[in-house]
Amino acid sequence: MRRSPLYRRVRPLYRTLRRIPNPRLTGLGSGLFCAAVMFLFACLLRLIADGSVVAYGVLFVPVAALTALWVRPADLVSAPVGVPIAFAAGVLPIAGGTGGLGGQFMGLVTTLAFYAGWLYGGTLLAGLIVTVRRIKLMTRRREARPPQRPAPGKRLPVS
Repeated sequence: MRRSPLYRRVRPLYRTLRRIPNPRLTGLGSGLFCAAVMFLFACLLRLIADGSVVAYGVLFVPVAALTALWVRPADLVSAPVGVPIAFAAGVLPIAGGTGGLGGQFMGLVTTLAFYAGWLYGGTLLAGLIVTVRRIKLMTRRREARPPQRPAPGKRLPVS
């Protein structure tokens, strides 16, 4: 397999990805990380790209994936919950809306409705990553457990 051209192409990418830092965030920390990064991206997009929500959505998907990868194993469930909240909190600077609190709220709701595809895509990706990590964790724990031996004089049930 190491001689295959696909292996030779994927190997440098794998090595590069292994060099990326691997922090372990708590459930609250992962939600705050995602919300802060998305808010900063929205502010930057408002200055540079005239508040492009499509660009915001494109940037949201990898941030959601990083959030799901960096949450610690004990808090895996919190990543798919915090990611959509972070999308909504971050989109505030570019949501639009006119005058007052009611206008800003309506701009936020409209933006969330129109660009729900990005929201669902990032949340689905985070959920998929968390599910794979959870299955991997359960498999490792099962393999690390010593095999059970029957007590002397007792037989294991035959399946």
